[in-house]
Amino acid sequence: MGMNKDKIGWIRAQLKKEGLDAVLICSKDNITYLTGYPNFSEKEREAYIFAGYDFAYIITDARYTHEVKTQVTDLEIFERSHSNPTEKLFKKHKIKILGVEEDNLTISEHKYFKKHFKKIKHIDLGNFRSVKTEDEIKKIEKACDIGDLAFKYIVKKIKEGVSEKELAGELENFIRSKGAVLSFPTIVAFGKNSAIPHHHTSDDKLDGNSQFILFDFGVKFENYCSDMTRTVFFGSPDKNQIKMYETVLGVQQKVVNAVNSGERKTSRIFKIADKFIKSKGFQGLPHSLGHGIGLEVHEHPSLSLKSKEVLKEGMVFSIEPGIYLSDFGGIRIEDLFVLEKTGLRQLTKSSKNLMVLY
Repeated sequence: MGMNKDKIGWIRAQLKKEGLDAVLICSKDNITYLTGYPNFSEKEREAYIFAGYDFAYIITDARYTHEVKTQVTDLEIFERSHSNPTEKLFKKHKIKILGVEEDNLTISEHKYFKKHFKKIKHIDLGNFRSVKTEDEIKKIEKACDIGDLAFKYIVKKIKEGVSEKELAGELENFIRSKGAVLSFPTIVAFGKNSAIPHHHTSDDKLDGNSQFILFDFGVKFENYCSDMTRTVFFGSPDKNQIKMYETVLGVQQKVVNAVNSGERKTSRIFKIADKFIKSKGFQGLPHSLGHGIGLEVHEHPSLSLKSKEVLKEGMVFSIEPGIYLSDFGGIRIEDLFVLEKTGLRQLTKSSKNLMVLY
């Protein structure tokens, strides 16, 4: 494993473009992407990549030195310790202008780096990962496949008296049994709870008929994530519920058709969806229409009103329209797609036909 020439070349091109002498990469997911090494903590700062025009280091400590040395072959290792502090390395290279990921640094880290560099400048590496390689797409597809199996499994567990947390637990156990983990905390929302887009799964139990049941969950397989939402009904839905469902499904298809017809500007795609929902008598989208996915659940591009991003071949992203009526319920349908030469290819395969359970 290690940073290939294209990745090193891209980083050094950013140095030139931004007028930097070096860059310090600190986010765990960017380090994983650049090196292929995934085992640093997400909660603690256990490593940095420090790269300039003629050098590239991975900075870590003795807990990881041996493993990193055997797995990351094209970065020089700097083992930091009390007797060998990181500032030694900074002084060696006499860097004046350093690029950092400001949205990933703590205030104390920022203060520390300001002591050692004349100028610190923010550099956004988010777009670097937005176009996926064939290998990345295959891993996301595998995560989606496991998610599809999980959904097929969980609908069989729906019965009167079961709680949101019980279904979420069943879903997580199934995903783990397939050698994967959750990519984010599962949302299971019954009835009125489904009108809260990011509802916190609760102890509420399923009772009565015509209940909305919303599942929003993801799988992480070999470090790559999936994300899918389905809404089903416990008992026969009424006319309003059916209209909501058909509208959400219709807007997703309208967006797919627009992209397949050549639309690439994400803000325009959002407007197409928003306009369609309003034309059916509902309020517009209260959240973005979709997001990129990969090592993280939310990556570039963003399919939102203010986004200036343009879809490119190789991008993997969600399309997830929703309608939410307070004190009544909500519908969201979310799928992942990859943009290929011929158009969109859907990666999540679970049925979107209106599903009624008794």
